[in-house]
Amino acid sequence: MPLDSYVTLPRCGLRVSPLTLGTMTFGDDAGWGTGEEESTAILAHYLELGGNSVDTANIYTNGHSEKIIGDFFAGRNALRDRTVIGTKFFANLHLGDPNGGGAGRKALHRQLEESLRRLRMDYVDILWIHNWDQGTPVEETLRALDDLVSAGKIRYVGFSDLPAWKAAEAQTIALLRGWSPAVALQIEYSLIERTGEGELLPFARSAGLAVMPWSPLRRGVLSGKYTRDNRDRPRDDGLPAPDDRELDIVETLIRVAAETGATPAATALAWVASRPGVSSTIIGARRPSQFEDNIAALDVQLTDDQLAALDRASAPSLNFPAENNTMLAPMLQYAGATVDGQDHVPFPQLTASSTRY
Repeated sequence: MPLDSYVTLPRCGLRVSPLTLGTMTFGDDAGWGTGEEESTAILAHYLELGGNSVDTANIYTNGHSEKIIGDFFAGRNALRDRTVIGTKFFANLHLGDPNGGGAGRKALHRQLEESLRRLRMDYVDILWIHNWDQGTPVEETLRALDDLVSAGKIRYVGFSDLPAWKAAEAQTIALLRGWSPAVALQIEYSLIERTGEGELLPFARSAGLAVMPWSPLRRGVLSGKYTRDNRDRPRDDGLPAPDDRELDIVETLIRVAAETGATPAATALAWVASRPGVSSTIIGARRPSQFEDNIAALDVQLTDDQLAALDRASAPSLNFPAENNTMLAPMLQYAGATVDGQDHVPFPQLTASSTRY
């Protein structure tokens, strides 16, 4: 599947590439990102290959990521209009300013104006709320976002990193009030981080929201460069070394990757792309070689056995009532009947006695 085999997001007419270019590493301000020249080269190559979806945020390298993107598209209006550009608001870039961040109307308008200035654009295609503002009524945020859609400064709304219950509440309110609803949900999702399968992914499928996973390689752990032999190798980002569970998953991933002839990174990305509800996976790269490795995931075809092996190795422990709903509910509901081609086991108490009252 090439980058220009576009996917329509479920709740709208927006079409994006199966891989979205994430730009959190654009800008080396923190000492570990990618310089302007290399960042621009990665962006240009992504677009040349037919990619059309670029994701950033106001907090990425303190705004430098947005500036690099803006400088690239400046004077290229036709190319910009063919590209789906999303940014996020919530993060405060102004020390000591209590209204500089969050999702209140004042903060939202200011953050978007600053993002548009850095991006050198009149509008963004998707504006994502980057987290849950626990001090602002969600109605205030939703109405402000709807006003921005009406003003033409944003085209669509997205939710990123919200709890499932809050995202469901916000989506319901938007639909009932006739305001612009969210069209997509960004969550961390990978072979190592699958707890979103408990609430967030089912919510997205039920609400018809596209899922756009971030950190599909778990910050590089699923690239295969960390093994039991070098688990303590220094990390530029200061994150801890992978634990035993993560290394167990990596070992299975490396074995499956060898069977496919692909790299562990490409194999891990192919697994994410195969998951129900996933529309476009956000990839990031600090170097062009990493970008090429990620793009190779589009050509990886995992067999049912390989998918099952990865599923087993990475099976998550989910919060209540996920197991109850998955294991107990069908026993109680179907009483051993075969439904939609699936056999079900009856609840043990039902078979223990034939007496009914």
